[in-house]
Amino acid sequence: MLPKNTLIFPDRPLALNSPFYINRSPSEELAYTELEKSGSLLRVKAARKMGKSSLMLRLIDYAETLGYRTVLIDFLQVDQEIFKNTDKFLRWLCINVARKLEIDPKLDDYWDEDMGSKVSCTLYFEIYIFPQINCPLFLVFNELNIVFEYTNISQNFLPLIRFWYEQSRHNLAWKNLHLFLVQSTEVYISLNIHQSPFNIGLSIELPPFTVTQVQNLAERYHLSLSDTQIQKLTCLVGGHPYLVHLAIYHLANNLISLEDLLKKAPTLEGIYKEHLQSLWLFLHNKPELVIAMQRVATSKIGIQLEPIIAYQLYSLGIVNLKENYCTLSCELYHLYFSTQILSENPNAPINLKQLQEENRLLKSLVYIDTLTQVFNRRQFDRSVDIEWKRMMREIAPLSLILCDIDHFKIYNDTYGHQAGDQCLRAVAQAIRDGVQRPADLVARYGGEEFVIVLPQTDAKGAMYIAESVRKNIKTLALPFNTDQLPNRRVPIITISLGVATAIPGVDAMDIKTLFSATDEALYEAKKNGKDQVKLSSFLRFQY
Repeated sequence: MLPKNTLIFPDRPLALNSPFYINRSPSEELAYTELEKSGSLLRVKAARKMGKSSLMLRLIDYAETLGYRTVLIDFLQVDQEIFKNTDKFLRWLCINVARKLEIDPKLDDYWDEDMGSKVSCTLYFEIYIFPQINCPLFLVFNELNIVFEYTNISQNFLPLIRFWYEQSRHNLAWKNLHLFLVQSTEVYISLNIHQSPFNIGLSIELPPFTVTQVQNLAERYHLSLSDTQIQKLTCLVGGHPYLVHLAIYHLANNLISLEDLLKKAPTLEGIYKEHLQSLWLFLHNKPELVIAMQRVATSKIGIQLEPIIAYQLYSLGIVNLKENYCTLSCELYHLYFSTQILSENPNAPINLKQLQEENRLLKSLVYIDTLTQVFNRRQFDRSVDIEWKRMMREIAPLSLILCDIDHFKIYNDTYGHQAGDQCLRAVAQAIRDGVQRPADLVARYGGEEFVIVLPQTDAKGAMYIAESVRKNIKTLALPFNTDQLPNRRVPIITISLGVATAIPGVDAMDIKTLFSATDEALYEAKKNGKDQVKLSSFLRFQY
């Protein structure tokens, strides 16, 4: 057993000399190597309490051993007033950097309103900061996601970061700047791929602990646990570093048995009581998050949420994000939130106004077309926007398929609206059956039109899926007999489909262009005889 004074409660970043820091290879070794290169840029994205701060301390320490000066800018500590406009923000940044380097700011000597704040900020670093310190500078932006919330700032500051990085390729002064971007959520603002700092430099992954790493940490505490016990503990907390560390700390101090720990973990008697309560209090103050959590906690499969809500839950470490789908990050949260949220303080009196507001918010989070049970137009608009931005960052293709039921007005007039509704439901299900990947989305666009969103899919793949969907509809063999359409080969429901594919920011500069190309392809399919798939003549990207 380790001496008691070495068992520090794990509620803060691990000190540089801590024997309990678990290295997660190979990302960390790659980061150290990258930091040695001139003009480097490192990026890490992970939920809170995943170990970002502990890694940050080690990279700052390593930079100092290399002879770099270091400055940490933590956006969690910034007053909201600073985000009022870009000029105020960049002036604050320059002054902050200078003072942390123990340099007289002299900002007014270098700030020129006629040149603009971005140019002034850049020249301030190049002409004043770098010569003053005369050595490499390791500049850390912690919780950069705070900036994402202020579009007026982020649209200027984030491209500026990329510009500084690119300057290091040909400007000797900027080779001395090393950047480290730390964030808790995905970026949810639109940036051209040539302006974004999130598709350059080295991306560092901070995954949950593996079973082997949990075993390693237990051994460092001189704690003897069987393979089965390690497996149960890892499964309970999903390998979450903080939750694992908290459990092993209590076990190593003989404060609780593993059996009691596992049994009481999701309750207010367990060791995670304060952690769970803090999460619940945070959610409780944001009704839209409570309702979103209710949906996630009670679902057996991943569900789609409004992107900003999904990112907020992810930043808390409560959910995992895979493509556009949210699942709870561990069994502990499932056991706690599935009961806590649904039975919040059952002895409290019912507040009718609050219930009405929560019902309204719940409806706002439900993006399902009530008739067909596929996603509705609103969800399509949200999803295609976020996929456009994601594909732009990844420089990957995004495909759209627009589907239209042939002669549906005549079908409605012939069979009646009730039969028309049944037809729409059957067609929607058949389209959904033809789309298999979790990230793909099927939505009712309006009337008898449906749209399919296919991220990371080129024209060849999209055409294959479209043809598969067309055949699925024909396989339904929904009868469609009418004298108004005498020349059809088979009297059944058919659909026409238009396909377009582009790499956002490369082949098309906005979603409207991609959708227009898809709509034009659908028009060609309808004009040329229907019951067919047409690929856009000018947006047809293939790998």
